[in-house]
Amino acid sequence: MAAREGNLEAPTRHPLDWNNPDFYNEGSLFNELERVFDLCHGCRRCVSLCQSFPTLFDLVDESETFEVDGVAKKDYWKVVDHCYLCDLCYMTKCPYTPPHEWNIDFPHLMLRAKAVKFKQGEVKTRDKILTSTDTVGKLAGIPVIAGLVNAANRAKPTRKLLQSVLEVHEEARLPEYHSKPLRKRLSHLIDKQAAGTPAGNTTGKVALFATCYGNRNEPKIGEDLLAVFEHNGIPVTLAKKEQCCGMPKLELGDLEAVQAAKEANIPQLAKLVDEGWDIIAPVPSCALMFKQELPLMFPDDAEVQKVGRAIYDPFEYLMHRSKAGLLNTDFKTPLGKVAYHAACHQRVQNVGAKTQQVLALIPDTTITTIARCSGHDGTYAVKKEFYDSAMKIVKPVVNQVKRAEADHYGSDCPMAGHHIEHALNDGSVTEHPMSLLRKAYDI
Repeated sequence: MAAREGNLEAPTRHPLDWNNPDFYNEGSLFNELERVFDLCHGCRRCVSLCQSFPTLFDLVDESETFEVDGVAKKDYWKVVDHCYLCDLCYMTKCPYTPPHEWNIDFPHLMLRAKAVKFKQGEVKTRDKILTSTDTVGKLAGIPVIAGLVNAANRAKPTRKLLQSVLEVHEEARLPEYHSKPLRKRLSHLIDKQAAGTPAGNTTGKVALFATCYGNRNEPKIGEDLLAVFEHNGIPVTLAKKEQCCGMPKLELGDLEAVQAAKEANIPQLAKLVDEGWDIIAPVPSCALMFKQELPLMFPDDAEVQKVGRAIYDPFEYLMHRSKAGLLNTDFKTPLGKVAYHAACHQRVQNVGAKTQQVLALIPDTTITTIARCSGHDGTYAVKKEFYDSAMKIVKPVVNQVKRAEADHYGSDCPMAGHHIEHALNDGSVTEHPMSLLRKAYDI
């Protein structure tokens, strides 16, 4: 009997069986890669998403057989290396995700391949450094050192050296480091006691998971979030300790490092949930890590599941307030035209267009939503060998920003926002949606 064509049901995710020895068996992996690649070759709906699919289809079309069986197994890694686990193929394009019998989960297959590659030691020192966000952030955030690092990252001679030694592209934008991180700026919020006003499934009081990027590279986003939430009568606290959520190491395939991050963060966050706090993460990738990836990696860990149910995207949280009539809509400053880039890792949380909905409440404000990947990923766009691909992927986003003739533009993912800014190269500056909301409140 022929397989039915496409799903009639929403896609579902299977737990990641990463502790199974077969998970790391290269022969078994290649069999599954060939099966899935053959199905993708026959469909090709995902060709416009990222560079993995054009790479695969070019390999097939240039082979002697014009089929996947004509592609050398060693070339499979070229497809794997271009995947940065944005999840868009799974959530927005693929008609053969489970429960369809073909059971295609392309991102998690790529994750398995990355884990095999990491286990075999086939990972560059550069990639280990770029994904060690806590270590790099602590060193680069030392007073005086931060200024030197930021200056070096802007100097062409230093960048040429960095490209030569570490293979970080000399033209890629690198994040700035702050000597006074967000957690130090908001340390007075630790151990805060407060009562919240519930709305929907939320308790009405939140613990901010600062994230490594929000803590060291762009603390203003966290400060803006605090101002907006307090303006809406939502108490905010901080966990006593936190470290990187583990997403960079997940994308590297270092699953043991992900487990170590989980063991550091989950007890702190679970304790806050037990005390009645909801969790907020201002960077979509970090929220997704706790909502989806960790629960799939540790399906039997009750504490992981508890935190996964209690973590929210900031604008998702504000829309709960709005639906309950508790959102402060006393906006003082119209924003005019806003070109809003919906980040991939926010879209695949399946919470809807909450940022757009909140910003649309501001009078005399028009939102143009751009639902297309920026191609940054956090590390992909800075690597020497992938920079050109990242700039190609962001080009349609840039074109939409230009057509919008917007007064403001930005993304829930600050790294995506800066990548768009870098590609525009017109002197304009990206603004995070939370910063725009604070500006509309005039607080």
